[in-house]
Amino acid sequence: MLPSGDRGTKYDRFRNRVLFPILDRRGRTIAFGGRVLLKEDTPKYLNSPETPLFHKGRELFGLWQVREAHAKIPRLVVVEGYMDVISLHQFGVPQAVATLGTATTRDHAEVLFRQSADVYFCFDGDRAGRQAAWRAVESVLPRMRDGRQALFLFLPDGEDPDSIVRKEGTAGFEQRLKDATPLGEFFFAELRKDVNLQSLDGRARVAERARPLLAQIPDGAFRDLMQAELDSATGVRVQVAAPPTDLPARPRANRPPQQRSLVRAAIMLLVQRPHLATTTEPPWVFAGLQQPGIPLLVELLGICRARPGITTGALLEHFVDREEAKALQKLAVMDFPGGEEEAAAEFAGALAQLERQTADQRREELQRKRAGLGEEEKAELRALLAGKGNRT
Repeated sequence: MLPSGDRGTKYDRFRNRVLFPILDRRGRTIAFGGRVLLKEDTPKYLNSPETPLFHKGRELFGLWQVREAHAKIPRLVVVEGYMDVISLHQFGVPQAVATLGTATTRDHAEVLFRQSADVYFCFDGDRAGRQAAWRAVESVLPRMRDGRQALFLFLPDGEDPDSIVRKEGTAGFEQRLKDATPLGEFFFAELRKDVNLQSLDGRARVAERARPLLAQIPDGAFRDLMQAELDSATGVRVQVAAPPTDLPARPRANRPPQQRSLVRAAIMLLVQRPHLATTTEPPWVFAGLQQPGIPLLVELLGICRARPGITTGALLEHFVDREEAKALQKLAVMDFPGGEEEAAAEFAGALAQLERQTADQRREELQRKRAGLGEEEKAELRALLAGKGNRT
């Protein structure tokens, strides 16, 4: 069915574009991607809208073809465009995949490392390419268990994998992959950028930038080596929070009520996806809810709304010297079984439920002092009671 415009008329979403089928890991077509024919047209790439089957933050273009070509995938090369994937496959690099117009997500990182222990990220060498690479670093760090490695290949200005492999051939591109920068080297090069390591302030800044990020790395040799490199760069032993664990917490006899886990879920989603703060506006009714974690949730919402585009790492760094830091670092690396759409729905549902709990709390307060209520409070209580009746 064709999509409808503002006036209800039908139009061709992919007009004047080359279409590429997007396949899931079982080879089923679940969406389409369209690339413009003329350079002046925008956007360059356009995907089908998300559906229950298609979440662009979890899918990788070309992954099914890579799986078909290998009994065991020796490596994966992550590029940015459909044509880059096709050209690399044509020129003898049949391990190329592409994200679907999005930054590398944690879901992408998990999928990539499930397929191969060696993942190469190929980006343009300009500022935008390095920013995309850093977002990939933030997504990959929580998945860097021992035996895995991530490397970064930056191409010359004006070049992309398609143009490079056509100019230099398979041998030239393979040599560039051999010279790719390991994750650890890129990580510390970025942290040291614009910092004077000869000064105390500069070394302290590097330590504070690195600490919340290193805390996300699973326990093992890679984490220890990254810690040692940080200590060497700063000249001091930097305390990093305990590594995350995938083991579920043991149930306790005095387990807190469900309300606390609801707040925890909202905070977890917000820390992992700070942009969710844009889906809700103050004043937040639940700010008055007498429940552990509510003040922190309200503060996080305020920070994320005041700093559009803030990353998880920057958000954690904001709390690095506070007692909440360790808990937030753990929440930042917890797995959420869903994509962006499910996360947004879960977050909205949690906030809505907190608002209902706030109304219940206020109703109980008014009922306890029923004899001394003024006219406004009586009207408020009637409204709250009527609302409760509508929910049951």
